[in-house]
Amino acid sequence: MTTDQAVRSDSPPRPSSLDHATAIALAATEYERVASLFDRLSAEQWTRPTDCPDWDVRAMAGHMLGMVQMVATLPGFISQQVGSQRAAKRDGGLAIDALTALQVRRNAGLSTTEVLEQLRRLAPKATRMRRRVPPFIRRAKLSDAQAVGETKEWWTMGYLFDVILTRDPFMHRIDICRATGLSMEATSQHEGVLVDDAVREWAGRHGQPYHLTLSGPAGGTWQHGGDGETIQMDAFDFCRAIARRGPAEGLLSVEVPF
Repeated sequence: MTTDQAVRSDSPPRPSSLDHATAIALAATEYERVASLFDRLSAEQWTRPTDCPDWDVRAMAGHMLGMVQMVATLPGFISQQVGSQRAAKRDGGLAIDALTALQVRRNAGLSTTEVLEQLRRLAPKATRMRRRVPPFIRRAKLSDAQAVGETKEWWTMGYLFDVILTRDPFMHRIDICRATGLSMEATSQHEGVLVDDAVREWAGRHGQPYHLTLSGPAGGTWQHGGDGETIQMDAFDFCRAIARRGPAEGLLSVEVPF
Protein backbone atom coordinates (compact mmCIF):
# COMPACT_ATOMS: atom_id res chain seq x y z
CA MET A 1 0.00 0.00 0.00
CA THR A 2 1.13 3.54 -0.68
CA THR A 3 -0.01 6.84 0.68
CA ASP A 4 -0.80 8.17 -2.81
CA GLN A 5 -3.50 5.61 -3.64
CA ALA A 6 -6.54 6.99 -5.42
CA VAL A 7 -9.58 7.56 -3.23
CA ARG A 8 -12.85 6.14 -4.53
CA SER A 9 -15.29 9.03 -4.27
CA ASP A 10 -18.04 7.70 -6.55
CA SER A 11 -19.88 5.77 -3.83
CA PRO A 12 -21.18 6.51 -0.33
CA PRO A 13 -19.19 5.37 2.72
CA ARG A 14 -19.53 1.64 3.35
CA PRO A 15 -22.09 0.84 6.07
CA SER A 16 -22.28 -2.20 8.31
CA SER A 17 -24.06 -5.10 6.67
CA LEU A 18 -24.95 -6.51 10.09
CA ASP A 19 -27.77 -5.28 12.27
CA HIS A 20 -26.39 -3.68 15.42
CA ALA A 21 -27.67 -6.30 17.87
CA THR A 22 -26.10 -9.13 15.85
CA ALA A 23 -22.84 -7.22 15.56
CA ILE A 24 -22.59 -6.72 19.32
CA ALA A 25 -23.37 -10.36 20.05
CA LEU A 26 -20.60 -11.36 17.64
CA ALA A 27 -18.21 -8.89 19.29
CA ALA A 28 -18.84 -10.30 22.77
CA THR A 29 -18.30 -13.87 21.61
CA GLU A 30 -15.19 -12.97 19.64
CA TYR A 31 -13.59 -11.39 22.70
CA GLU A 32 -14.33 -14.57 24.64
CA ARG A 33 -12.76 -16.65 21.87
CA VAL A 34 -9.60 -14.50 21.95
CA ALA A 35 -9.24 -14.84 25.72
CA SER A 36 -9.71 -18.60 25.49
CA LEU A 37 -7.02 -18.83 22.82
CA PHE A 38 -4.55 -16.72 24.81
CA ASP A 39 -5.16 -18.94 27.81
CA ARG A 40 -4.17 -22.02 25.77
CA LEU A 41 -0.81 -20.62 24.64
CA SER A 42 2.36 -22.10 26.09
CA ALA A 43 5.38 -19.94 26.91
CA GLU A 44 7.09 -21.10 23.72
CA GLN A 45 4.05 -20.48 21.53
CA TRP A 46 3.93 -16.81 22.52
CA THR A 47 7.26 -16.36 20.70
CA ARG A 48 6.26 -17.99 17.40
CA PRO A 49 6.40 -15.84 14.23
CA THR A 50 3.10 -15.11 12.48
CA ASP A 51 2.00 -14.32 8.94
CA CYS A 52 2.13 -10.62 9.80
CA PRO A 53 5.66 -9.34 9.13
CA ASP A 54 7.62 -8.27 12.23
CA TRP A 55 4.97 -9.67 14.63
CA ASP A 56 5.36 -12.76 16.72
CA VAL A 57 2.35 -14.07 18.64
CA ARG A 58 3.14 -11.84 21.62
CA ALA A 59 3.29 -8.67 19.49
CA MET A 60 0.07 -9.64 17.74
CA ALA A 61 -1.59 -10.10 21.11
CA GLY A 62 -0.41 -6.61 22.08
CA HIS A 63 -2.19 -5.21 19.03
CA MET A 64 -5.34 -7.24 19.76
CA LEU A 65 -5.41 -6.00 23.34
CA GLY A 66 -4.75 -2.49 22.07
CA MET A 67 -7.88 -2.59 19.93
CA VAL A 68 -9.90 -3.57 23.00
CA GLN A 69 -8.27 -0.81 25.04
CA MET A 70 -9.13 1.68 22.29
CA VAL A 71 -12.87 1.08 22.42
CA ALA A 72 -13.21 0.27 26.14
CA THR A 73 -13.18 3.95 27.18
CA LEU A 74 -13.54 7.30 25.43
CA PRO A 75 -10.17 8.58 26.75
CA GLY A 76 -8.53 5.42 25.44
CA PHE A 77 -10.08 5.95 22.03
CA ILE A 78 -8.99 9.60 21.87
CA SER A 79 -5.48 8.81 23.08
CA GLN A 80 -4.88 6.15 20.46
CA GLN A 81 -6.43 8.15 17.63
CA VAL A 82 -4.44 11.29 18.41
CA GLY A 83 -1.21 9.37 18.96
CA SER A 84 -1.50 7.38 15.74
CA GLN A 85 -2.46 10.41 13.63
CA ARG A 86 0.54 12.33 14.90
CA ALA A 87 2.81 9.39 14.12
CA ALA A 88 1.35 8.98 10.63
CA LYS A 89 1.89 12.67 9.83
CA ARG A 90 5.40 12.57 11.26
CA ASP A 91 6.47 9.41 9.44
CA GLY A 92 4.40 9.81 6.28
CA GLY A 93 2.74 6.40 6.62
CA LEU A 94 -0.79 5.09 6.88
CA ALA A 95 -2.81 5.89 10.00
CA ILE A 96 -3.75 2.23 10.55
CA ASP A 97 -0.09 1.18 10.51
CA ALA A 98 0.74 3.91 13.01
CA LEU A 99 -2.18 2.81 15.19
CA THR A 100 -1.19 -0.85 15.33
CA ALA A 101 2.45 0.05 15.97
CA LEU A 102 1.34 2.29 18.83
CA GLN A 103 -0.71 -0.52 20.34
CA VAL A 104 2.12 -3.03 20.14
CA ARG A 105 4.58 -0.55 21.64
CA ARG A 106 2.33 0.48 24.53
CA ASN A 107 1.62 -3.11 25.52
CA ALA A 108 5.12 -4.50 24.99
CA GLY A 109 6.00 -4.30 28.69
CA LEU A 110 3.08 -6.43 29.86
CA SER A 111 3.61 -10.05 30.81
CA THR A 112 1.51 -12.61 28.94
CA THR A 113 -0.51 -13.06 32.13
CA GLU A 114 -1.18 -9.32 32.27
CA VAL A 115 -2.22 -9.30 28.61
CA LEU A 116 -4.83 -11.96 29.32
CA GLU A 117 -5.97 -10.27 32.55
CA GLN A 118 -6.42 -6.91 30.84
CA LEU A 119 -8.26 -8.48 27.94
CA ARG A 120 -10.73 -10.22 30.23
CA ARG A 121 -11.23 -7.08 32.31
CA LEU A 122 -11.68 -4.68 29.39
CA ALA A 123 -13.60 -6.84 26.90
CA PRO A 124 -16.99 -6.32 28.61
CA LYS A 125 -16.35 -2.56 28.66
CA ALA A 126 -15.40 -2.60 24.99
CA THR A 127 -18.55 -4.53 24.13
CA ARG A 128 -20.66 -2.10 26.13
CA MET A 129 -19.07 0.95 24.49
CA ARG A 130 -19.64 -0.52 21.04
CA ARG A 131 -23.26 -1.27 21.91
CA ARG A 132 -23.83 2.32 23.02
CA VAL A 133 -22.58 4.00 19.84
CA PRO A 134 -25.72 5.85 18.67
CA PRO A 135 -27.15 5.43 15.16
CA PHE A 136 -26.17 8.91 13.99
CA ILE A 137 -22.55 8.20 14.90
CA ARG A 138 -22.63 4.80 13.21
CA ARG A 139 -23.88 6.50 10.03
CA ALA A 140 -21.08 9.09 10.10
CA LYS A 141 -18.11 8.86 7.75
CA LEU A 142 -14.64 8.15 9.12
CA SER A 143 -12.29 11.10 8.91
CA ASP A 144 -9.73 9.17 6.81
CA ALA A 145 -10.16 7.02 3.72
CA GLN A 146 -9.05 3.42 4.22
CA ALA A 147 -6.73 1.42 1.96
CA VAL A 148 -8.36 -1.63 0.38
CA GLY A 149 -6.58 -3.31 -2.50
CA GLU A 150 -5.07 -0.74 -4.81
CA THR A 151 -7.39 2.09 -3.82
CA LYS A 152 -8.73 3.87 -0.78
CA GLU A 153 -12.39 4.01 0.15
CA TRP A 154 -14.64 5.66 2.72
CA TRP A 155 -16.20 3.74 5.61
CA THR A 156 -18.92 4.64 8.07
CA MET A 157 -18.22 4.47 11.79
CA GLY A 158 -20.73 1.63 11.90
CA TYR A 159 -18.68 -0.45 9.47
CA LEU A 160 -15.63 0.07 11.68
CA PHE A 161 -17.33 -0.60 15.02
CA ASP A 162 -19.75 -3.35 13.98
CA VAL A 163 -17.71 -5.21 11.38
CA ILE A 164 -13.97 -4.49 11.29
CA LEU A 165 -13.40 -4.49 15.05
CA THR A 166 -14.70 -8.07 15.14
CA ARG A 167 -13.19 -9.30 11.89
CA ASP A 168 -9.75 -8.11 13.03
CA PRO A 169 -9.43 -10.38 16.10
CA PHE A 170 -11.12 -13.22 14.19
CA MET A 171 -8.43 -13.06 11.52
CA HIS A 172 -5.68 -12.80 14.11
CA ARG A 173 -7.01 -15.92 15.82
CA ILE A 174 -6.51 -17.67 12.49
CA ASP A 175 -2.98 -16.22 12.35
CA ILE A 176 -2.15 -17.43 15.86
CA CYS A 177 -3.57 -20.89 15.30
CA ARG A 178 -1.51 -21.22 12.10
CA ALA A 179 1.59 -20.04 13.94
CA THR A 180 1.16 -22.36 16.92
CA GLY A 181 -0.63 -25.40 15.54
CA LEU A 182 -3.52 -24.94 17.96
CA SER A 183 -7.00 -25.79 16.73
CA MET A 184 -9.28 -22.95 15.71
CA GLU A 185 -12.46 -22.80 17.75
CA ALA A 186 -15.29 -22.63 15.26
CA THR A 187 -19.06 -22.95 15.12
CA SER A 188 -21.64 -22.09 12.49
CA GLN A 189 -23.33 -19.75 15.00
CA HIS A 190 -20.29 -17.48 15.38
CA GLU A 191 -17.45 -18.06 12.91
CA GLY A 192 -20.01 -19.14 10.31
CA VAL A 193 -21.76 -15.78 10.58
CA LEU A 194 -18.47 -13.90 10.25
CA VAL A 195 -17.49 -15.94 7.19
CA ASP A 196 -20.94 -15.47 5.62
CA ASP A 197 -20.69 -11.70 6.07
CA ALA A 198 -17.20 -11.68 4.50
CA VAL A 199 -18.40 -13.81 1.57
CA ARG A 200 -21.33 -11.50 0.89
CA GLU A 201 -19.11 -8.43 0.97
CA TRP A 202 -16.59 -10.13 -1.32
CA ALA A 203 -19.36 -11.03 -3.76
CA GLY A 204 -20.66 -7.48 -3.71
CA ARG A 205 -17.21 -6.09 -4.34
CA HIS A 206 -16.55 -8.16 -7.46
CA GLY A 207 -20.12 -8.40 -8.75
CA GLN A 208 -19.34 -11.43 -10.92
CA PRO A 209 -21.09 -14.82 -11.17
CA TYR A 210 -19.51 -17.46 -8.96
CA HIS A 211 -20.09 -20.72 -7.12
CA LEU A 212 -18.32 -20.97 -3.76
CA THR A 213 -18.17 -23.98 -1.45
CA LEU A 214 -16.31 -23.57 1.84
CA SER A 215 -15.58 -26.52 4.11
CA GLY A 216 -15.44 -26.72 7.89
CA PRO A 217 -17.83 -25.68 10.69
CA ALA A 218 -17.83 -22.08 9.42
CA GLY A 219 -18.38 -23.07 5.80
CA GLY A 220 -21.30 -23.32 3.44
CA THR A 221 -22.27 -22.78 -0.19
CA TRP A 222 -22.91 -19.48 -1.99
CA GLN A 223 -23.77 -18.84 -5.63
CA HIS A 224 -24.61 -15.98 -7.94
CA GLY A 225 -25.43 -16.41 -11.61
CA GLY A 226 -25.48 -19.55 -13.71
CA ASP A 227 -21.85 -19.61 -14.78
CA GLY A 228 -18.72 -18.08 -13.34
CA GLU A 229 -15.74 -19.16 -11.32
CA THR A 230 -16.08 -22.26 -9.12
CA ILE A 231 -14.13 -22.19 -5.85
CA GLN A 232 -13.86 -24.96 -3.28
CA MET A 233 -11.67 -24.53 -0.21
CA ASP A 234 -11.51 -24.32 3.58
CA ALA A 235 -13.50 -21.43 5.06
CA PHE A 236 -10.56 -19.96 6.95
CA ASP A 237 -8.23 -20.32 3.96
CA PHE A 238 -10.81 -18.36 1.97
CA CYS A 239 -10.73 -15.57 4.55
CA ARG A 240 -6.94 -15.54 4.44
CA ALA A 241 -6.99 -15.33 0.65
CA ILE A 242 -9.38 -12.39 0.40
CA ALA A 243 -7.48 -10.67 3.24
CA ARG A 244 -4.28 -10.93 1.14
CA ARG A 245 -2.68 -13.40 3.55
CA GLY A 246 -2.69 -16.45 1.29
CA PRO A 247 -2.53 -17.47 -2.38
CA ALA A 248 -5.18 -15.61 -4.37
CA GLU A 249 -6.03 -15.79 -8.06
CA GLY A 250 -9.13 -14.90 -10.01
CA LEU A 251 -12.00 -13.72 -7.85
CA LEU A 252 -10.04 -14.58 -4.71
CA SER A 253 -7.76 -11.64 -5.51
CA VAL A 254 -10.63 -9.25 -4.70
CA GLU A 255 -9.67 -7.93 -1.28
CA VAL A 256 -11.99 -7.65 1.71
CA PRO A 257 -10.73 -5.75 4.78
CA PHE A 258 -10.28 -7.61 8.05
